[in-house]
Amino acid sequence: MNQLKQVHAFSLRNGLDYTHILITRLLEIPNIPYARQLFDEIPQPTLSLYNRLIQAYSIHGPQHHCFSLYTHMYMHQCPPDPLTFTYIFSVCASVSSTELGRAVHAHYILSGLKYDVFAMTALVDMYAKLGLVEFARRQFDRMQYKDVPTWNSMIAGYARSGNMEEAEVLFKLMPLKNVVSWTTLVSGYSQNGQYVNALNVFLSMENVGGFRPNEVSVASVLPACANLGALEVGERIAAYARQNGYLNNVFVSNALLEMYAKCGKLDVAIELFDEIRCRRNLCSWNSMMMGFATHGKYEEALELFDRLLRKRMVPDAITFVAALLACTHGGKIAEGKELFELMKTKFRIIPKLEHYGCMVDLLGRSGKLHEAYNFVQNMPIKPDSIIWGTLLGACSFHRNVEVAEKAADALFKLEPWNPGNYVILSNIYASKKNWDGVARMRKMMKGSRVLKAAGYSSIEEAGQIHKFIVEDKSHPRFSEIYDALEDVYSNMKEKSLLENKLDSEIGNYYST
Repeated sequence: MNQLKQVHAFSLRNGLDYTHILITRLLEIPNIPYARQLFDEIPQPTLSLYNRLIQAYSIHGPQHHCFSLYTHMYMHQCPPDPLTFTYIFSVCASVSSTELGRAVHAHYILSGLKYDVFAMTALVDMYAKLGLVEFARRQFDRMQYKDVPTWNSMIAGYARSGNMEEAEVLFKLMPLKNVVSWTTLVSGYSQNGQYVNALNVFLSMENVGGFRPNEVSVASVLPACANLGALEVGERIAAYARQNGYLNNVFVSNALLEMYAKCGKLDVAIELFDEIRCRRNLCSWNSMMMGFATHGKYEEALELFDRLLRKRMVPDAITFVAALLACTHGGKIAEGKELFELMKTKFRIIPKLEHYGCMVDLLGRSGKLHEAYNFVQNMPIKPDSIIWGTLLGACSFHRNVEVAEKAADALFKLEPWNPGNYVILSNIYASKKNWDGVARMRKMMKGSRVLKAAGYSSIEEAGQIHKFIVEDKSHPRFSEIYDALEDVYSNMKEKSLLENKLDSEIGNYYST
């Protein structure tokens, strides 16, 4: 930096123009304010300098300077080129401005520039990130030539909008794929809760696609392992990540920490938490707290919360969900109420439905059902089905018909198609021997044509997740599975008969 300042001073003393070189070097450091100061002294900046400065602002911010420079170009008769539009489209996506994005797109059309795959890919990516997937697809279909990043952007757009069917169709149509293509599909399935598909695509990445998963691939699939409880696969991925040095990436280490915590391997999770001491962030603390809380280790979760505060870290909304969940599992009503107020008053965090749900669960589990109902009634935001479902579940545990009927009425309006609500209320009636209520629930279900969905189970075997329901024959090897089950049943039956015979003989022996 000092050397650049000396060069600048030398150029000023000797009337030399090193401005272009200086700005280029300053942006590489980067020292954008100094570079901008020199840029503003140039009477007629070149297109190359405009693009370099716009690129720097797009990466390091503040991004609104990109638009002021873009306007500045038009005012000084320096028409933008495809590279300029590539950067500006990306910035429009980053600031989530549909209005600016469409305006810049119009400028691009009016500019009459020749076709450029990079600018068009940035345009597709912009519309996809803005949630305008139809606009993105329209531009995608009009492109004369599409490279791999173009396909990836469109697949990511469909994944972000939740349309994984279309994302998969495009993925299969791709003439060439790279590791980003596979990772985009894995991430899309994982983010949309299709964890089995995410895991299967990840396992096919190397076996079928011939690509070794990178850090992003690993960070994308580990949440699927966590939610499926696929510990065996998760541990194999963890070994792969450690072998390749991916644990230096905070996203990978946090995803792995969450996987261990959710799968109940709390001892391994805490070892990893300590191992990444210098790299851990608030997400690491939240994952560890949530792991303790969900597995009933409420004291450890709350102790971790205290440690976090002592380190002067600022908790966020997720931190308080974990802390309130710990209070729920520990039956700590007073502490939960105190935390709920602390969140609002000291940390200025506006409670979300998740926090209200934790409070309803805390009160409901403790048997304070009327207080929980009043809490729901006084919520400043409209309670959703999860809030009412939590209250109904608490009523089921404590067999409280009065509050259960109020919660169920709200649920029947919010999700009349859900058979679970009818079944829970029916079970509450049955526990109180209120057979009229049971009959009424059955009649309501029949009248509304609500059918109880078949439950399913999943099992992890040889690194794959298999899902099945009662009398399921969809698996390609179902006949072998049923033969094995028949053998297990026969062995159990034979063992039971032998045990009964032995018990009978022992009984006869002692009786004589």
